[in-house]
Amino acid sequence: MEKLTVSSSPHFNGKKTTRNIMLDVIIGLCPAAIASVVIFGPRALLVIAVCILSCVLSEYLSRRAMKRPQTVGDLSCIVTGLLLALNLPVTINPLMAAFGGVVAIVVVKQMFGGIGQNFVNPALTARIVLMNSFPAPMTHWTAAFDYGATADAVTTATPLVTFYNNGGEGWPGYLNMFLGVHGGCLGETCALAILIGGIYLIVRKVISPVIPVTYLATVAVFSALLGRNPLFDLLAGGLMLGAFFMATDYTTSPLYFWARVIFAIGCGLLTIIIREFGSLPEGVSYSIVLMNIITPLIERYVKPTAFGKAKPEKKAKKEGAA
Repeated sequence: MEKLTVSSSPHFNGKKTTRNIMLDVIIGLCPAAIASVVIFGPRALLVIAVCILSCVLSEYLSRRAMKRPQTVGDLSCIVTGLLLALNLPVTINPLMAAFGGVVAIVVVKQMFGGIGQNFVNPALTARIVLMNSFPAPMTHWTAAFDYGATADAVTTATPLVTFYNNGGEGWPGYLNMFLGVHGGCLGETCALAILIGGIYLIVRKVISPVIPVTYLATVAVFSALLGRNPLFDLLAGGLMLGAFFMATDYTTSPLYFWARVIFAIGCGLLTIIIREFGSLPEGVSYSIVLMNIITPLIERYVKPTAFGKAKPEKKAKKEGAA
């Protein structure tokens, strides 16, 4: 008789696989990737290609070295590479970009067991490592449509730096920020492209709107409370990209509704605190990674009561009455 392995309930046949979900995320990131090539030129393609290739090779070689089944086919390494590339400036040295891919896959992902086991977002963590290892190249921004940009090109300031350091003078304006006509990382400049990709993922039910909507709303509210410009803060920096594509990562974000709300509020509050009081103008990467770390703690205290079980406080009252 054939033996069957039965997992715990509930038992149902889900149509979505890891590969299908990752493919949807790649499709969702395509508008931002295409916009980066239009805005920053062909060199953006080089950065994207290097990051993806580095992540794919890192995953393949690390799985072989660890003698584990290959997982390149689930496309998660391609998503990590694409996200990493979209968080880098167009002038980044390809070797630095490749190093970021190795950090994301080998150190953050595979050393903790692979997909589903890492406790922080691999792409964001790699970006933070690159920021601390190579601060000058990682903050070397070039103007939009400067297709000849290299590491020796004339640097320009991002809207976050220009707006608050220069008293609001010299910033590109809301329309240009929405369309991405300004300096910044490859995938964070064009808010329109990010929104198109984010809406696609929501419609496909790959992500829930709870985290991105709560994250963006929290930033807007606290920006207003601190006397900042809420609309500017929503369009500037990597907020849109982080809210839709990185804060919603399945592995590192909460599962339950109220846990997601708390997680997103924490991300938004930390982002504004870093922007307002920190030495760095941007705080999205650090905010999401910090909230990733405390996600298990959030879920522990916000986990809903199982059906048929008394809530802890009610159970204590009954025992006291007895």
